[in-house]
Amino acid sequence: MPQAYYDLLEEIQAVDFVLVELNLYLDTHPNDTNAIEQFNQCTYESKKLKKQFEKQFGPLMHFGRSYSGYPWNWDDTPWPWQM
Repeated sequence: MPQAYYDLLEEIQAVDFVLVELNLYLDTHPNDTNAIEQFNQCTYESKKLKKQFEKQFGPLMHFGRSYSGYPWNWDDTPWPWQM
């Protein structure tokens, strides 16, 4: 796989890690507007990065959360969770 595959996947993982941490923080601080704004910005960034990844390298998530190209490309390896 090209280096861009790994770089983009790492960027997605970093943003999603921040989202998990913000989600946990907001469970105990639901009125923190700065954290909510950061959460929403990271959500936007995560969706944008995932769309870019799928456009370049194929599906990222299964069970209807990602589209497939033609021909069916779920059998293309390596899958992101195998990296």
